[in-house]
Amino acid sequence: MSKPIQLHYWPTPNGWKISIALEEMGLPYEVVAVNIGAGEQFEPAFQAISPNGRMPAIVDPDGPDGAPISIFESGAILQYLGRKSGQFYPADERGRVDVDQWLFWQMGGLGPMAGQTHHFRQYAPSFILDQRQVAYGAIRYTNETNRLYGVLDKRLEGRDYICGDYSIADMACWPWVVPYRNQGIILEEFPNLKAWFERLRAREAVQRGFRVAVEQRGQGLQGQGKDAEAARAVLFGQRARR
Repeated sequence: MSKPIQLHYWPTPNGWKISIALEEMGLPYEVVAVNIGAGEQFEPAFQAISPNGRMPAIVDPDGPDGAPISIFESGAILQYLGRKSGQFYPADERGRVDVDQWLFWQMGGLGPMAGQTHHFRQYAPSFILDQRQVAYGAIRYTNETNRLYGVLDKRLEGRDYICGDYSIADMACWPWVVPYRNQGIILEEFPNLKAWFERLRAREAVQRGFRVAVEQRGQGLQGQGKDAEAARAVLFGQRARR
């Protein structure tokens, strides 16, 4: 029996992508917590497998040639797991290209824009003195995130899932829709997307993946006091823990 995949993880949208995929694919795994608020992503041991200092990352002891392989970047991890398991990632070139383009759409669009929306709407007001800068960023990124929701809503017209069949593209996008309220999004304005969102939320594997280590997240950056201030300094000041 092969050893479990090590999932270097913290409960955030990017982390949820991989915990959900592992649950859906039935691959054995163990969680290695990477507390991003405490700066653990800057530890040399973690950066040895994730040079960009971002989670998630995985280490598969049973790599393609029988030797361990480490992978960073959530999109690359999803592609690897799809190939490894033979699930949720089409084998035919046309189907795979369709999934890839929506996976990269999430990686290059929905995730970064929604992330910036969270930053300016939830966190920036507490530490940026010039609130005009905060307002500009919040408006700009909220509008762009809203536009991207519209793109996905249009794509889902007449479809249960983004690429027809359930795939890693759905697993990549769904976690970034979870905090839609914090993004200033009214989900009812996107009926196709809302139906898709609820469809995925009802899946047992999605629920299991979403719950992984969720209790460790606590109040995080939205908490009060020195712990929250230290977390903000680590994440937004990019200060490595010494």
